[in-house]
Amino acid sequence: MKPKRIAAVLALVAMTVTLTACSTGEDSGSSSSGGTVNWWTWDERQAASYQKCLPGFQQANPGITVKISQYGVEDYFTKLTAGFVSGAAPDAFQNSVPLLGAYAGQKQILALDDQIKKTGYDLSVFDIGVDSWKYTDGKQYGIPLDWAAAAIYFNKDKVAAAGLTDADITGMTWNPDDGGTFDDVVGRLTVDKNGVRGDQPGFDKTKVATYGIGSLAAADFNGQTSWNPFVSTLGWRLGDKPAWPTRFPYDNPDFVKTLEYVRGLGERGLMPKFGQLTVAGSQQIGSGSVAMVQGGTWDATSITKIPGAKVGIAPTVKGPKGRSMISNSNANNIYAGTKNLDATWKWVTYMGSEACQSAAGADATFLPSIAKSLQVAVDAQKAQGLDLSGFVAALNNGELYPAPPTANGQELSDTIQPMFEAYFSGERDKDVFPEMATKTEKILAE
Repeated sequence: MKPKRIAAVLALVAMTVTLTACSTGEDSGSSSSGGTVNWWTWDERQAASYQKCLPGFQQANPGITVKISQYGVEDYFTKLTAGFVSGAAPDAFQNSVPLLGAYAGQKQILALDDQIKKTGYDLSVFDIGVDSWKYTDGKQYGIPLDWAAAAIYFNKDKVAAAGLTDADITGMTWNPDDGGTFDDVVGRLTVDKNGVRGDQPGFDKTKVATYGIGSLAAADFNGQTSWNPFVSTLGWRLGDKPAWPTRFPYDNPDFVKTLEYVRGLGERGLMPKFGQLTVAGSQQIGSGSVAMVQGGTWDATSITKIPGAKVGIAPTVKGPKGRSMISNSNANNIYAGTKNLDATWKWVTYMGSEACQSAAGADATFLPSIAKSLQVAVDAQKAQGLDLSGFVAALNNGELYPAPPTANGQELSDTIQPMFEAYFSGERDKDVFPEMATKTEKILAE
């Protein structure tokens, strides 16, 4: 799920902090092996893809009916929160790891360890995501579904017009001192309204027709599709621990130097300044206002099909310590108040099988957490002319690190976002970063 949407969702979760689900993990469910299982997702494309799993599941589990419901992300968590309060939440639902702390802490979702042990379910089938769904009690609360990270999407015609090749984009290097070949490429791809490129004398940064890259400035605290894939190549990580961190090291010298470089791209006229372009990255590429955007892996099947634009996919930049980026995990949670635990468990674990992940994942509406199923998706899309092999490489090469589950996510968002906005808008300077780090330490300790 996208960072800005996560922040909005956390606000809804915070509203139910004093409420509890109708039942807890100690007495939920029944021994019924039939009935109807209600499963929710916020993604209409995934809802359609997972329909492909129903024939195989129902053949193996006669007597169980699965109802898949999809709600837009703006309504999804509102309905889910209302369901927790009224006792009418779905039996199982897709969730994003930043919400683990709130839901598990309020006992709205089940710890799954007893079911895993009872049925012998093997979590080792997953290549990514399992550890992200362990709460502070050490128990497993989620069965992984998919993962998301960042990629660079580029307009092939604009690259060619600049005298560059696809290989120049896919092989971009970066460092915070001179920007590496990434800086060279962005400068070359930027063109002012007089046709002068950003790496040529006479370039007018106040009258840019096409920016080399969409804005890398972002107000969300993890920078998943903006600054994070840059600073992570220096060894920096969002938290001081992989899970339940005690502080975010925004005061780290590498972080400060990276953010100064990113803001400098806007000041040099090579990317839009913070808040300058408000339309989606796909629209920016389609209109020709930018030559490249760094977006989410979830954009791959849509952004590459922009009418009138040939769009390629490149990995994120290679830095001093290789490529590295934060990866968010989505998983299935089971509602603590389900009245049909056995049937729900069968559906959730079937969704977490290679058979289902391969059938649904072939549409590439998500990146499966099972490597073999991910390869199925890559092969299926290759036959349609879309190359997703870079995502397999990122997984196989260990370039991903998981977004850490954290406490007090809403307070973090409310506190840190305005500070990032102030920095990228020029209202604050780099002195804001030690202040940010100190504030995260206080909030995470609450």
